Amino acid sequence: MQSLQPSIERTTCLIGLDPEESTPLRADITGGVIVHPMLPAIQVRDGHLYVQRPNAMSFVRVDQVIYHGIFEDDHDLIAALALWGGPCLPNAHGMMDCRLKLPCLVRALAVSRYGSPRGYTTAGTRYPGGVQRVAKWGNWHCGENKARFDEPYTADANAIIEPYFEGNAVRVVLVGDEAWQIALEGQTWLKSIHADNAAITEIDTELLEDTRVIGRALGLDIVANDYIITHAGERRLLEVNHIPNVTRFEPIREAYLAYAAQWANRNKAMHP
Repeated sequence: MQSLQPSIERTTCLIGLDPEESTPLRADITGGVIVHPMLPAIQVRDGHLYVQRPNAMSFVRVDQVIYHGIFEDDHDLIAALALWGGPCLPNAHGMMDCRLKLPCLVRALAVSRYGSPRGYTTAGTRYPGGVQRVAKWGNWHCGENKARFDEPYTADANAIIEPYFEGNAVRVVLVGDEAWQIALEGQTWLKSIHADNAAITEIDTELLEDTRVIGRALGLDIVANDYIITHAGERRLLEVNHIPNVTRFEPIREAYLAYAAQWANRNKAMHP
């Protein structure tokens, strides 16, 4: 029989972070901290959140959660954090609404200045060709599950269909009040933050404002939007990253660690 034990002190749970980030966070957060690099077993009971202890069968009551990761089967856990309703970074309701790409995109397009019409196709159906388009399916990022086509296209999975734009791909990253713009690069039409020549660049103030509007609408103060700036200078929103990479560039990593520690310690001060 698994036991549920109340915590002696206010406890923060870190979920999804690698040791390079969880170790300094653990040192900077006051009070108890438990770390789960993968998804832990959790229970919501009588309005409280209990998380299984690392390497144990027992559970410990947790007062706040810092979550940073994307896992194949994490949607129910995120929804359970929203059901619990306690302090969570990022906001659990925002993560729940954004974890699936299509509903996240629909919400973002409703408030973005730089949306463009999207299409959709059910798996196994034939989508007309004639112009350059991109099909995106699944709920992963990092350039996966995308296909560019101009001939009639039959998708293997339900897919979002969007226009293909020639131009420069950029990402605007928000961590609280701080912001950066990254030039996404790559050897093909697929651009990524992980390319060796991806770099922090001067920020486009209009894209920054659009990203802030979307972040507020989604309830996320940590978010990253990918845009295309076409050769004609038009801006187009591509997608929203609700769990953006914060380790590729050291200034963003340092800002994220400082923000997360301040968030955790501020909550402890507000709820002793």
